[in-house]
Amino acid sequence: MGVWLNKDDYLRDLKRVMLCFLIVYMAILVGTDQDFYSLLGVSKTASSREIRQAFKKLALKLHPDKNPNNPDAHSDFLKINRAYEVLKDEDLRKKYDKYGEKGLADNQGGQYESWNYYRYDFGIYDDDPEIITLDRREFDAAVNSGELWFVNFYSPGCSHCHDLAPTWRDFAKEVDGLLRIGAVNCGDDRMLCRMKGVNSYPSLFIFRSGMAAVKYHGDRSKESLVNFAMQHVRSTVTELWTGNFVNSIQTAFAAGIGWLITFCSKGRDCLTSQTRLRLSGMLDGLVNVGWMDCATQDNLCKSLDITTSTTAYFPPGATLNNKEKSGILFLNSLDAKEIYLEIMHNLPDFELLSANTLEDRLAHHRWLLFFHFGKNENSNDPELKKLKTLLKNEHIQVGKFDCSSAPDICSNLYVFQPCLAVFKGQGTKEFEIHHGKKILYDILAFAKESVNSHVTTLGPQNFPANDKEPWLVDFFAPWCPPCRALLPELRKASKHLYGQLKFGTLDCTVHEGLCNMYNIQAYPTTVVFNQSNIHEYEGHHSAEQILEFVEDLMNPSVISLTPTTFNELVKQRKHDEVWMVDFYSPWCHPCQVLMPEWKRMARTLTGLINVGSINCQQYHSFCSQENVRRYPEIRFFPPKSNKAYQYHSYNGWNRDAYSLRIWGLGFLPQASIDLTPQTFNEKVLQGKNHWVVDFYAPWCGPCQNFAPEFELLARRNTWGEEIDSRDAKEITTLIYEKLENLQNHGKRNKDEL
Repeated sequence: MGVWLNKDDYLRDLKRVMLCFLIVYMAILVGTDQDFYSLLGVSKTASSREIRQAFKKLALKLHPDKNPNNPDAHSDFLKINRAYEVLKDEDLRKKYDKYGEKGLADNQGGQYESWNYYRYDFGIYDDDPEIITLDRREFDAAVNSGELWFVNFYSPGCSHCHDLAPTWRDFAKEVDGLLRIGAVNCGDDRMLCRMKGVNSYPSLFIFRSGMAAVKYHGDRSKESLVNFAMQHVRSTVTELWTGNFVNSIQTAFAAGIGWLITFCSKGRDCLTSQTRLRLSGMLDGLVNVGWMDCATQDNLCKSLDITTSTTAYFPPGATLNNKEKSGILFLNSLDAKEIYLEIMHNLPDFELLSANTLEDRLAHHRWLLFFHFGKNENSNDPELKKLKTLLKNEHIQVGKFDCSSAPDICSNLYVFQPCLAVFKGQGTKEFEIHHGKKILYDILAFAKESVNSHVTTLGPQNFPANDKEPWLVDFFAPWCPPCRALLPELRKASKHLYGQLKFGTLDCTVHEGLCNMYNIQAYPTTVVFNQSNIHEYEGHHSAEQILEFVEDLMNPSVISLTPTTFNELVKQRKHDEVWMVDFYSPWCHPCQVLMPEWKRMARTLTGLINVGSINCQQYHSFCSQENVRRYPEIRFFPPKSNKAYQYHSYNGWNRDAYSLRIWGLGFLPQASIDLTPQTFNEKVLQGKNHWVVDFYAPWCGPCQNFAPEFELLARRNTWGEEIDSRDAKEITTLIYEKLENLQNHGKRNKDEL
């Protein structure tokens, strides 16, 4: 017996079949995607350097130039090239981690270089341990660390850069430990190189925090590079003799500083003057360096029981008489690096804080604290002993705490593995855990940034779920490179918004429950909490754009429209008003990418074009009624005329603020005046008015880019505001009100977020 289906049952079953088909189809699509990390053979925690090294190894093996008989060589190489192009770029990497390949629809790539390029030009210094290849984030941390850096800005295709490379490597080995040697690939980091004024390759610069960059102009020999570098090394070598010996030793010992002294006698080797200068620079602030001529200071050398050329380290408090030499370290090497490492190993370790005094010590001073569990993890890197000296001017003390001696304290701080953290002088309430590299320059930059910013490590006990104060919370995972790159930008932004917005970070690998509670599905996810209002940040990882995002929450540049307000403000707009409207849906990834650009565009068009957006998921029927068939749909509504309902749709490929602004301004009547030679002579040269004139050529790209900026200038009111009064008190009151508004600009009530 047959069963008849009514129309509703038929449609319901048809929808089920279509849904099943769609699920199977999507599963097939997902299954065919290859993970970019797996393609390169790296983990999700891989650094930029590790990604470059892995890609180069594969490129040399799989390049089509080396596999002419493989018909799949081109397509196979495109896959690994695509993976590298995405993972090397911080923004693309975040999109990929969050959305997979579907989030990269606008960045398809598809080009690659010859095999020779990857063999000889790619990653020139990646295999040299003495040379640190710096990207944008690492560069800021490096040059602001307080250490001396000599950086080589190069381009992979530059022959002079390749000619310099062997010398640069030898030079780096020669000065290792004396100063840091870096390299920046301007092919990968063009913006960084432009910002630093690099317009030729190779360009060599000396950097130190608080000092203007110094460019090297000499010949490119190792000797010349060493001589130039030594001019910027802080090094003082003292010649010791009977008249200054006792006072010099006692003064240094009183300050907790020891002495490295080389004693020179006839016929035996002692440290050369160049080696002494190098050691003085390497040990700057840690150990004083001196020398004594035992031929002229025979009695003094004999009183110290020195009878031949030798070098010795005298730690603070060491006994100097010839009967007992407790604590004195005699060094047999004449090599600066070997002596440096031996002394660094013998310098005292950081102060160990006890559980009984921890809270009190942290409440009265700023601390950089190393947490360890029984075994001291820091003893393997003697370079870290420089921290105490390099952070002295920042008034940051350096210490360590053994979690095995007081596990409850570390558990309350959610410290379950060795790490380091900055405490900001308020006990254990205000602190920030370091998630960067365990190397000196990165730790220095973190400590200096952290104590001067307002970012707090969050946990369940201080998470601002019901806080009356507005908070920006960054949900992250330490293994995620884009997360680590965002942290210093949050610190920068927090300094600008102090008193208006609090900043915190939550480690989702430790606090998984909290992250699940807020449905965190990708890292980093940055959210502003203002009591019941929650706003997720979708912009680029820069302090400037975070500040723009918060400013837009305080003073929205985009009007959120409803069907009612759309009819009132857009359809029934005044005759001289124009609108740009974004029809979007929250689930649509291109819409999410557009939103920060849309807001940025709106801020530049304030007073010229009204900008709005309407949520088509919330108002689906209305959007269908308006014939919106895709998302995002961008429309320009020109000044009203007698014509029927009219608008222009945006069909451009680029949806960035700049492109959208040019498109919108193109519909407005031109405010600037096109001059001819005749009118230029009449109005500009012979006229009485002041003029700003743009001389351009239609074929000139920069001229075309500047055109919208010039048009905005032409529309700006340069004459101020007219005061319709002749009463002195009234004018004075009005001026005071305007001045007060200027002073309060940027300061907003916290409930306006």
